[in-house]
Amino acid sequence: MTAENTTVTVFRDVRPFGGAVTDLIAVNGALAHNIPDGVAVDYVDGHGKAAVPTLVDAHIHPDKTAWGEPWYSRRTAHAIGELVAGDVELHHAQPTPVADRALRLMAHAVTLGTRAMRAHVDVAPAYGLAGVEAVATARDALRHAMDVQIVAFPQHGVERTPGTAALLEMAADRGLIDVIGGIDPAGFDHTPGGTGGGARQLDTVFGIAERHGLPIDIHLHDTGETGTATLTDIAERTRAAGLQGRVTVSHAFAVAELSGHTLDSTANLLAMADIALTTAALSTATVLPFRLLAQHGVRVGLGSDGVRDNWSPFGDADMLHRAWLLGWALDARLDEDLEACYELAADGGAAVMGLPRADLQPGSPADFMLLDGECVPQIVVDVPRRDTVVRAGRVVARDGILL
Repeated sequence: MTAENTTVTVFRDVRPFGGAVTDLIAVNGALAHNIPDGVAVDYVDGHGKAAVPTLVDAHIHPDKTAWGEPWYSRRTAHAIGELVAGDVELHHAQPTPVADRALRLMAHAVTLGTRAMRAHVDVAPAYGLAGVEAVATARDALRHAMDVQIVAFPQHGVERTPGTAALLEMAADRGLIDVIGGIDPAGFDHTPGGTGGGARQLDTVFGIAERHGLPIDIHLHDTGETGTATLTDIAERTRAAGLQGRVTVSHAFAVAELSGHTLDSTANLLAMADIALTTAALSTATVLPFRLLAQHGVRVGLGSDGVRDNWSPFGDADMLHRAWLLGWALDARLDEDLEACYELAADGGAAVMGLPRADLQPGSPADFMLLDGECVPQIVVDVPRRDTVVRAGRVVARDGILL
């Protein structure tokens, strides 16, 4: 490392996690103990603000968002198939192109302190690969501020929607995606009047992953025996393919239903295959028992899921607010419980996405935000404005404005 290629920024008078006032030193994008000799230094005044790690959105659908668009009145839907049909209607009703809507939402997330996101993007004959290409355009515009992993998500099903498997293969072959997705292979993805796609969808998804060296992220809304049997199948396939540490199951509502010995045995199954899970704190009944799962060695991340899309008019891509929702769903009262919610939003998603922890320690990424707050529990409850957002030692947003 020479002085000429060393970038140093000192953030003065900040309070890590709301503690004592100190300086944070960023050297070439990582935090350091000291300022190297003979280098130019930029200084940023932290004004005594609390410094907390930026957050990771481990599950979001930016291609579907109507955030910032004219109000769209949703109609009643009772099953995934009806919601999927509504997705197509909403897509055609939007006056703004997908790339612009996705960029608007993703840039907004940066200003709220999101340093990375896993973006699930619909791939189906109704859209082709246009959604993937649009979100990739938005990702490229934000490379200085946020890491984005794009998932080719077969929301319409692989078996029940002919042509989808070829599109997934094409997306992987062209290098347009980072992760291959799936959805309810037993409960939803079957041809109309059929008995269930199950193994057929998983054959396709795991086959693409193995051929192209991609991780996997499968939506699993199925509950009861259908959901747990699918989890077992996914775990067995993961180990057989040598994909330990590269498979995620999103939502995993079947796990949220479990307790006692059954939960412990399922957690052990997931841990042996090193399968990660994501939750979106959608309700008290669907939140995953992430602290118990962590005790078994299962990685769990937190995500926004849909943001003002056809599935729900709610959502704001604010991962701090999502930590608040998680605390509310769990009826969190103790400081340690509220801190656990923040850690899931910060460290849980990083572990799912294979990113380093941003824990404000020397050697960690210089990724943090400055805001008003006494301590992490109070920050989770109050959801204060993000005054300054720092990515790799560089200020990327201030007072809600992307720089």
